[in-house]
Amino acid sequence: MKKQILEEGKSYTFSDYFELSNPTKEIVAEFGYQLRLERIDLPEHSFDGSLEKLKNTFYKKMPHISLNSETAKREMLVAPVLLELLDFIEIDIDIEYPLNVSNYLKGNIDYFIRSSGSLVVIEAKKADMERGFSQLAVEMIAVDKYIEETDAPIYGAVTVGDLWRFGVLDRKEKLILKDIDSYRVPSDLEELFSVFVGILRPQ
Repeated sequence: MKKQILEEGKSYTFSDYFELSNPTKEIVAEFGYQLRLERIDLPEHSFDGSLEKLKNTFYKKMPHISLNSETAKREMLVAPVLLELLDFIEIDIDIEYPLNVSNYLKGNIDYFIRSSGSLVVIEAKKADMERGFSQLAVEMIAVDKYIEETDAPIYGAVTVGDLWRFGVLDRKEKLILKDIDSYRVPSDLEELFSVFVGILRPQ
């Protein structure tokens, strides 16, 4: 008999899942979901405008800024990217969005971005993308149970500021796909933004 990871009667916040050493696939299995690692065909869409100014800002100024804390990375790398995104598409960005689905699914989502689609973004603590994705996967599951009016896939991204990796939750199949590829900032900004717009643009 398979041993349960989650203790009955115990309360878990999203950040608690980052601390678990179990593989992501075992964690999501606790909620009846599966995980698969593969190259995802993420939606992409062209956008009007240029990212050269933002890209040049990163190249010119980042060498002079100490990024030795999660707060520094959030303020200097993540926030400028999301603020720039508002120039290309009309979206709502909720920061530290509170979600309470159950004792196993509750906490604050770092960034909950919504337009016609939904995108959950978390900053991985301790620059650990693997455990960060475990937390992201659980947050996408919570959003799946929170939003009932559509079967549209739920997208997520985990970042350490200069690196982004996406995932997508197929709500009908209860399947989470983890992208084998990743995007670097600032070198892959155009590709990253085309994915952002592809996920969030009105259909």
